[in-house]
Amino acid sequence: MPTILEIKKTLENRWLAFLNSNATKFTAKNLSGATPPSVFVGAYGYPKVKVGPMIPPLHGDTSIFDSPEKWLGKNLAEIASYRMSLVRGVFDIDAHTTSGKQIESLQEVAMANSPAESELLFEKVPFIDMEQKKNTGIDEDSAPYGLTAPLKNFKASSSFSVDKRIEKVFYDKDLPSKDSVMNLYHEGVEISKINRILSLGMVGLKKNRKLVPTKWSISATDSTISANLIKKTIIENYQPVDLFEVYKYSHLDNHYSVVLIPFSTWSFEMQEGWLDSKGNIGMGSDFEDVRGLNHYPHIAGAYFAGRLSIAEHLNKVKRKAAALVLREIHPQYIFPVGVWQIREGIREALKGPFREFENLENALSFAVSSLSISKNEWIRNSRIYQCVKEQKRISEYF
Repeated sequence: MPTILEIKKTLENRWLAFLNSNATKFTAKNLSGATPPSVFVGAYGYPKVKVGPMIPPLHGDTSIFDSPEKWLGKNLAEIASYRMSLVRGVFDIDAHTTSGKQIESLQEVAMANSPAESELLFEKVPFIDMEQKKNTGIDEDSAPYGLTAPLKNFKASSSFSVDKRIEKVFYDKDLPSKDSVMNLYHEGVEISKINRILSLGMVGLKKNRKLVPTKWSISATDSTISANLIKKTIIENYQPVDLFEVYKYSHLDNHYSVVLIPFSTWSFEMQEGWLDSKGNIGMGSDFEDVRGLNHYPHIAGAYFAGRLSIAEHLNKVKRKAAALVLREIHPQYIFPVGVWQIREGIREALKGPFREFENLENALSFAVSSLSISKNEWIRNSRIYQCVKEQKRISEYF
């Protein structure tokens, strides 16, 4: 039986094949277009990193090219087209350097309210960064991008307006990064924008600011926001949900079933089941109780993205619950597009209608009824399932 990593490796190879088939479209050492805005900070070689803008060869409103919150309802081909169109210019820099002409230009663009007309001059014709992909492997956390080239010069128009909410935390160098992130979140700034400015070292105490690889900033943003929301559900006098609630949603051949459990104390579990074209299954899961997660999740950034959506919902409806998220990934999901689709998929599930059940067994039976993996497989290693069963056995003595 293949592992999750082996299945994901197949997805990576498909993405590289897609890049190869499109590489010949870019043959010049210069490029002009409107950055959505979009920037990328690499992880390979950290703290020596490659950073730079991402720009499509298009002008006008290109915001959708790097706005995952707008991608619900889009298919894989459309999303791939957005991402393939983004050409990444890079320069080498130490992650502790958050000032200087090049970085400050990127920071200004990152604050833009709308796409910024830009010009890139490369050292060489854009190419597929095979060496970096080989060293970093599959990356499901951040959305894929197209070709790359060493950057000789970057110039952005100064005619764009900036987001005043972002500008405020950028210039407040006495505000801790966690407070900056939460302020932006509560003011309605999109998650994708928050992790963008976090990656460019634009928030936090002046002495602590540094560049953060994009994939790390995505998980850090989801983790920070969800941890704060969980804390609020714990201290607030919310009542538990009345019954077992089951929500469902599917997109991009990712199928979600969310079970909210009437507990007065927080616990959260997320399971992933990856199916390949031969019907083989790779499983992964992580669990936390009120004490929090004591390790980096086995399912990586997907865990924090899912946790944020659940904590957000519970605060919105002012209820407490334990939560079990089942994510089943079918082979038609031919390459990963980033954990935004997990966050947005579960958000969408929780907006929709739900079914209520008197007990966990019936709730789980309904939750898996639209999935290919059996109920027994899902509960085999489920910590939250065992917790509910244990609580029921204890309650029988009273």
